Amino acid sequence: MSRACTWLLKICLLAEVANALNPFAAQQTLPDPCYEEGGAARRCVPEFINAAFGKEVQVSSTCGRPPTRFCSIQERDERPATRLCQVCDASEPRRAHPASYLTDLNSAHNLTCWQSENFNHSPHNVTLTLSLGKKFEITYVSLQFCSPRPESLAVYKSMDYGKTWTPYQFYSSQCRKMFSRPNKAAITKQNEQEALCTDGHTDLYPLSGGLIAFSTLDGRPSGKDFDNSPVLQDWVTVTDIRVVFSRPHFPRNQAPSEAGKEEESLTGTYYYAVGEFQVGGRCKCNGHASRCVRDKDGKLVCDCKHNTEGPDCDRCKPFHYDRPWQRASTREANECLACNCNLHARRCRFNMELFKLSGRRSGGVCLNCRHNTAGRHCHYCKEGFYRDLSKPITHRRACRACDCHPVGAAGKTCNQTTGQCPCKDGVTGITCNRCAKGYQQSRSPVAPCIKIPTVHPTSIVSSTEEPADCDSYCKPTKGNLKINMKKYCKKDYAVQVNVLDMETIGDWAKFSVNVVSVYKSRGEQARRGDRFLWIHMKDLACKCPKIQMSKRYLVMGSLEGTAERPGLLADKSSLVIQWRDVWSRRLRKFQRKEKKGKCDKA
Repeated sequence: MSRACTWLLKICLLAEVANALNPFAAQQTLPDPCYEEGGAARRCVPEFINAAFGKEVQVSSTCGRPPTRFCSIQERDERPATRLCQVCDASEPRRAHPASYLTDLNSAHNLTCWQSENFNHSPHNVTLTLSLGKKFEITYVSLQFCSPRPESLAVYKSMDYGKTWTPYQFYSSQCRKMFSRPNKAAITKQNEQEALCTDGHTDLYPLSGGLIAFSTLDGRPSGKDFDNSPVLQDWVTVTDIRVVFSRPHFPRNQAPSEAGKEEESLTGTYYYAVGEFQVGGRCKCNGHASRCVRDKDGKLVCDCKHNTEGPDCDRCKPFHYDRPWQRASTREANECLACNCNLHARRCRFNMELFKLSGRRSGGVCLNCRHNTAGRHCHYCKEGFYRDLSKPITHRRACRACDCHPVGAAGKTCNQTTGQCPCKDGVTGITCNRCAKGYQQSRSPVAPCIKIPTVHPTSIVSSTEEPADCDSYCKPTKGNLKINMKKYCKKDYAVQVNVLDMETIGDWAKFSVNVVSVYKSRGEQARRGDRFLWIHMKDLACKCPKIQMSKRYLVMGSLEGTAERPGLLADKSSLVIQWRDVWSRRLRKFQRKEKKGKCDKA
């Protein structure tokens, strides 16, 4: 079997081993691998690829500038070494060995090799640096050599695009001398994320054209429970790989210190040459994407599902914070869930305490609830509004304004179910906009409705008079309440008043009134402005006259008895009727006739 076939067989075997150990094994092909046929979310991963293919490798040394003659030593079992010499010339494609050959398409019939300068012209340390352009979860790094395998080399990884580097694996026959590490140390859970050193590569033949492959999970105790091992998940995550060749392989029977004393026939044999640089793995998407794509800036990013976002699907999309972001596993897709805001909010946040209190079911808290709603889920109405039960809570008008009366209500907050405002004493109505039965309106904003005094008609006329009921008592004043000149002339005053408030003083009701217009007055009591109107309780109880709060009246009466009670006096003989605007012209006409002496003839 040819050396190229042997190399291909090893790569295939390595890929099979990697898939067997691979925690991100591919799942059955579906229309969308991230969802079951019924629509349920499931873990999904991008395809397993050689992440290094076609990517640029930065190298610290390349032969051919200027053209260089190099010789390779061919060792075959115990037979003497032979030399094969060639020329490396970067200006001639057939003789050039650029870094692009490290990651190009190779086959058994077309093995292209990058080659460093001879060590006669440069140090032994040569570095290969590969940037993957995104986080990958890798299972192996392999190097197919065209030269003898280096005696010592180190593999480093970066998780932050080359800002910092961490040792990944060391190879050397002198582990302690070269890297200060023991040879083939045992791997335990305590050192799963530590770089180890081994000399196993030096026991493999052939020395030229050999393969060095590093498996990131082979022998790691938590590899079989990868989903639950954040340590290993972090261990396999890389953005960049760096390989440092620090010591070449010297021919047998030639010590390193004697390299400069060799005969001319074996000089110029120290260089590094690699035909294939592979990094096997998957685009890191944390189980929430089945492929990686280029964004508008040309960067490689995951095509995220399960309501996740970010280059690695490593966070929840806005408004999907009802539970914390988690990596998907074979048992649970851990998709991000939208907050329940009943269509009244566009933003939310996650609260871990609420999440724990809910039995780890829901931790989303809605922000800036709209449509007059409030609460963690915008599920009830804010202060000053109540639920309209004829509409679902998701409706834009599910909450109606309380509209509590500014004077009649004891506050602006109503019952969120019924809409009933808290009313002051004596006030009723959903919005507290009217007086309750048995109460009448007052002038006070503190107590807008006061209780109507209970008056039992009794005879207060004289001890000699027999008690009479209201009908017989008020009979003289009943009849036609129309105003005419004759009635006008018989009264001492005629005014338009607005009734404001009332209080009881003994047997009298004292009304606070505002005299709006004066049409007749034979004394000082009937001037415009705030005045008092006195009515005996018996007259008021028998509704002769009948008075209501906040109404306007035409009052025509006598001034007799006003000396004891300053203001106006009305009784059953007075004319107290609810005001009508058409009377204004008639009363002014009576005024003019009175001035002409018409009342003297009446």
